[in-house]
Amino acid sequence: MEKAKIDGLQLFSLIFLFEMGSAIVLPLSVQARQDAWISVLGGMLGGLVLFLIYQRLYLYYPNKLMTTYIQDILGTVLGRIIGFVYVVYFLYLAARVLRDFGELLVTFSYPETPVLIINAIMMATLVYALNKGIEVMARTSELSFVVLYILAIIGFVLVFVSGLVKIDHLRPMLENGIKPILKAVATETLYVPFGEMIVFTMILPYLNRPEKAKAVGLSAVTISGINLMIITAINIGVLGVDLFSRAVFPLLATIQQIEVADFLERLDIFFLIALVIGGFFKIGLFFYAATIGAAEIFRISDYKKLVYIVAIIILFASISIADNYFEHIKEGLNLVPIYLHLPFQIVLPLILLIIAFFKNRKKNKRKDKGQVRKRKDKMRDFLRPVCL
Repeated sequence: MEKAKIDGLQLFSLIFLFEMGSAIVLPLSVQARQDAWISVLGGMLGGLVLFLIYQRLYLYYPNKLMTTYIQDILGTVLGRIIGFVYVVYFLYLAARVLRDFGELLVTFSYPETPVLIINAIMMATLVYALNKGIEVMARTSELSFVVLYILAIIGFVLVFVSGLVKIDHLRPMLENGIKPILKAVATETLYVPFGEMIVFTMILPYLNRPEKAKAVGLSAVTISGINLMIITAINIGVLGVDLFSRAVFPLLATIQQIEVADFLERLDIFFLIALVIGGFFKIGLFFYAATIGAAEIFRISDYKKLVYIVAIIILFASISIADNYFEHIKEGLNLVPIYLHLPFQIVLPLILLIIAFFKNRKKNKRKDKGQVRKRKDKMRDFLRPVCL
């Protein structure tokens, strides 16, 4: 771990920007059709439960990263193996989000520029940020949070002023029952973006007041979830179910519809700024977690020695994980949730929490017995002269 501390507001900003990340630009829960916004709400509720699991593990080991306290829970050998697998998991997620970011920019603004070049520019920026440390990223997140929220409010107002939203597109609610919604939650929105909060098991130890972790985390997840729900509902209201389900980037399609007084239009720059801010923090936190975790596992005192190596791995992994963007999306929807997100976001943390609970209960019992014994010894020492 580096010697750094962040406060509650900075943690809130980091969580909010991370959760929004690529989720604001990618289609969420299209299988639920006009009820997609409800599945986002369901994913948020599940995300709150997952954060409580991660936060409880943090309370058991407040000064340790997840890759470190796994070794305390499972033993050194097994713990280091699983810790290393988590590092690879964070690397893979960083590469996936980086690919999303690059493909979107190429499609949207730079069709003649190779994805590798776009991704390399983002990684160069992140290398600079990581060399400055988590405190600098946290302070930057406060300003970025304000910018993103101002853009969101302006965009929200312009969409409604333009008269684009048609409530009928959101009807009928629950047309096919609750089953499609539950399926969308169980296969998509629970994991992305809410389950990805697992990365904050590598950030929480830097919080200067551990008692604030629960309130800050739950409020950030709730507010980001409500924002994503509103964005999804607006996308459906503007585009309609069919166009929403076919659009590669629904928010971009929505923003391109804005036209006020025949002169205020083509506000794609709003989308671009939101993409860059969200992508920077989401990729950056996965990048940081992988780097700091690798440094802990391999006993490297300064994580900055690994920054360039990890950056190169993420960069080339982002290009090689899929031959094209549609294969990349298909892999993310069909394979990653079951084979990666489910075990790493839910199953393993639950197992770790159960073992940590029993280990700490035994430890507390031994402490209680020791305290009782000490009190008895003190009482015996006090009464001995009297008895004599």
